Parts: sequence; C-alpha cells; structure tokens
Amino acid sequence: MIEGRGDELPVSALPVDGTYPSGTTQWEKRNIALEIPVWDESLCIQCGKCVLVCPHAVIRSKVYSPDCLQEAPGTFKSVQARWQNLKHLNYTLQVAPEDCTGCTLCVQVCPVKSKSEVKRKAINMEAQPPLREPENRNWEFFLKLPEANRNDLNPSTVKDAQLLQPLFEFSGACAGCGETPYIKLLSQMFGDRLLVANATGCSSIYGGNLPTTPWAKNADGRGPAWSNSLFEDNAEFGLGMRLAVDKQESYARELLQQCLSLLGDELVSGLLTADQSTEKGIQTQRTRVATLKTVLKGALTDPKEPVNAEQAEVQGRARDLLAVADTLVKKSVWILGGDGWAYDIGFGGLDHVLASGRKVNILVLDTEVYSNTGGQMSKATPRGAVAKFAAAGKQLPKKDLAMMAMTYGTAYVARVAMGGHDGHTLKAFTEAEAFPGPSLIIAYSHCIAHGYDLSHGLDQQKAAVLSGYWPLFRFNPTLTDQGRNPLQLDSKAPSLPLEKYIYNEARYTMLAQSHPEAAKVLLKHAQSDVLARWRQYEYLAAMVPAKNGSPVGVEKTEE
Repeated sequence: MIEGRGDELPVSALPVDGTYPSGTTQWEKRNIALEIPVWDESLCIQCGKCVLVCPHAVIRSKVYSPDCLQEAPGTFKSVQARWQNLKHLNYTLQVAPEDCTGCTLCVQVCPVKSKSEVKRKAINMEAQPPLREPENRNWEFFLKLPEANRNDLNPSTVKDAQLLQPLFEFSGACAGCGETPYIKLLSQMFGDRLLVANATGCSSIYGGNLPTTPWAKNADGRGPAWSNSLFEDNAEFGLGMRLAVDKQESYARELLQQCLSLLGDELVSGLLTADQSTEKGIQTQRTRVATLKTVLKGALTDPKEPVNAEQAEVQGRARDLLAVADTLVKKSVWILGGDGWAYDIGFGGLDHVLASGRKVNILVLDTEVYSNTGGQMSKATPRGAVAKFAAAGKQLPKKDLAMMAMTYGTAYVARVAMGGHDGHTLKAFTEAEAFPGPSLIIAYSHCIAHGYDLSHGLDQQKAAVLSGYWPLFRFNPTLTDQGRNPLQLDSKAPSLPLEKYIYNEARYTMLAQSHPEAAKVLLKHAQSDVLARWRQYEYLAAMVPAKNGSPVGVEKTEE
C-alpha cells in the first residue's frame, strides 16, 4: 500500500474485522530531515521540554541502571540522572534520525545556553547524513533500555512526564505540528488504558492513515484503542464507548459476587474496592485481574467433557467474567478532534456529552480553522483573520466554547497552550482525568494554515497568552465543595498589544496589506474583544462560591 500497489492486494489479505496492527509507523523511516537535533550532554539540565514539544516523538529520554550500558555503541551518550530520587541511575536523551522532520521546535524550546559559545544550546541542529548510521545504532540500543517505573514518577510535571513512553509516534503530521504534542502527551499519561474516539480531521488522517498508524503499544502489549467517527457524531460515538465500558464493568462486578465461592473473599473484595486513583493502584489492580484470569481459566473444563446443570452454570459465569475481566482496570475515555468538529458540525453532540454527567474527557485541538480540508473559516476563527469563506477577514469574534461549557457548572473545563505554560497543560490533563464527570480541554494548536514558520509556533502560543487573547485557566467544580472558586485564572493580565501577536502570521498580515483600512477597523474590534473577555474571566475568577452552594456564586470579594 505504501508503494502505491494496493490494487494488487486481494480482499483476503485485508483484516476481516477492520482492525490494523498498531505501532507500524516505526517501519516507514521517511528520512526527510536535512538536519536533526544533537544532544550536548554537558549543557543539558534534563528539564524534558524538548521531549514534551516534539510533534513526532522522535526525541525521547530514559533513566536506567549503569549496568545496562555494557553493550552500548561507542557513540552512545549517557550522564548521571538529575532527579533527587534517581541519582543512582543514568540519563540519556536520544533522537530517531530517520523519523525526525527537522522542525527545530526542540531547539527553540531549550532553555539552556552555553556561556562560552554564542547560540549553542543543550540541543542543536546538525547535518543528518553523517549522523544517520551511528544514531540509528544508538536509537536501536536506546529502545532496548528498560522504561522507567511509572510508580516512581509524577506525570503532572514536565521533568517526569518526559520519561513516560509515548504510545503515539512518528505520525505523518506536518513538520512542527501544534496538535500532535498534546496527543502524544495523552498517550504518555494514560495510553496503556486509553480509548479514543477521533473525529474526522487532521488527527484522524495522521492518526489512521493506512496501512500504518502512529498509535502504538508498550512491552506488555497494551496501548490505546482508537477509532474514527464522523464530524457530526464523534462526541456521541465516544460517549458510547464510555457507556459500553461502564456496562461491562458493572456486569463484571455482578459476576464477581456470583463467583464468590470459586474466587474467594480476599480476591473479590480487592477487585471490588480497589483504589485506582494512582499508577500504583492501577498496577495493583492489574495484578489482581491477572490472578482472576488464572483462577477462571483453571476452573474451565474441556467443552467436550460432560457437565451437569449446576456445573454448566458455573462454567458459563466463569467464561463471561473472563471476557469482561479487563474492564475492572480503570479505563480513560477521550473524545478527540479539531475546532471544525467541536465548535461547528459536532457541537450539538459535544454539548450532549457535557450535559450527560458521564466521565468522558474531550480534547479539542484548536487551530481556529478547518485545517485538513484547506483552511475554511470555523466558529473558532478569530475576528480579523483571513480564511476561506472569510477572504475579507472574519467580521465576528471567536466563539467562546469554554465559557459555554462552564455554564453547566458540572463539567471540568480548561484552556491550555503548551508554549504558554507547559506545566499548566500537564496539570489540566491530570485534573481532567481525575474529575468524576465530563471534562473539556481546549488546546491552542499552531498550524501551517496560520501562515508562518512553525519553528516559531511555541513563541506564538506564548504571545497569544501574553496578549490576553488566549487566557489560561482551569474550571474545576469540585473546588466549590471546598468553599473555593471553581475558576482558577492561571495567566496574567494582557501585557502585549494584540497586534504584536497577530501580525506575525499571514492570516492577519495579508488583510493588512490588501485592505489596510479594513484591517485597522478589525484590529480595533479584536483588541476590544480581548480586553472585554479578559475582564469577564477576571471578574468570574474573583467570585467566591455563593452560600447556596451554586458552582459559580454571585458574591464578589471585597477587592
């Protein structure tokens, strides 16, 4: 299929159930970068920012025992780990040379600079051809090193999150894509128990561009279960996944009680009361489920052997419980898509999910335009931006999806921008997953459709936050029960004029060049939009919960 000879495949060669093997993009080796990042271990502070922002998961880090280096290639780099509790281990930052797209985001985000050599950082771009063979050997050795113990890490911090294995890798997204770092992070934090409903769009194309897929699995054979649905029904599709998992878990719990005499009080009680709020708790539950499966398989007899009615009933329950046993391990269900889906065509379904009260997470990759189909205007497109169907600049402001979701008062809502504050992004992902009801995360995603070199994508994200155009916040209804305001405004008041942010992008400058007077008018209105919206969020964040317990109170602080 990759060679363009798909017509030669008989139908019998295709999977009968529509599923494809995962983790297959690792075999493509596109080899398109003229330059690749090279690690300077003498400067590196092991912050993990380069690993976090890499759109294609080609930069990775590991900590491991020094004993693992006995068969390391001569060019393999390693230094002592800089974690307080991991100083006895070694640390390596490694690049996959033939999978890198050369976007340079890793270099741009690196905070370390050499004191003796101007412009040199802890990671620098160098010519790929002479590095290809030795770095390929280093990469192959790196992959054989053991993964970090998740129980020793705090996934809500950038420094620790970099050590989590990505289960979304080497996608065919544009070099420097602003969407894929969020998806990769999702796979790192929850990937071995993740179910994804993906709306049609960029994320469905680079996520399932057959015959390969970037969705992968770990050494235990666990990885995300991913499926694509349409613009108009993806939210309902994902809700269906949640309902199915919940029903299967409910059935498993019912069967556990019925099989008590076979399984024993200790195992059944442990399975039913397990605390799965932490990685350690989830691993412990997986151990219990493995024990459960072993006991059930041992209780099953050969189907050919005769059994009486009572034995047949026990056997039937055991088979049913074996089929749904894995649902006793906590599952993380995420509905994924772009702004064209979330703000426009699929908004009705998204609203339905938010109102359902079910524990479903929604991640909106907001590029502010229909990126995959050629750059058409969406309701997320900001005022003054040029797009298809808005050739004279969009005349109306961006729809505030987050504010609409907050009005329910029962959904977790966050607006994040990795380039604006990476730690905030991880905190929002962690809180959304922990929240007992629906959650919505809207992620600023720079895009090639914005019309600038995406190596500056993170700078643009930061400028969007500093200008007040993209305020960072978290709305957590559980805080109301603690007498606290559920809305936490996590960025400061606008300190950058809007024009300093938007006029770095062709979607704005083309109007300023073709219709300067119209652009001035729209800029004035757009700046007013930013200030008015900021004041609104600032006002709500200053509220205290009302005495009647409503999620957003009407009592303002003395200030």
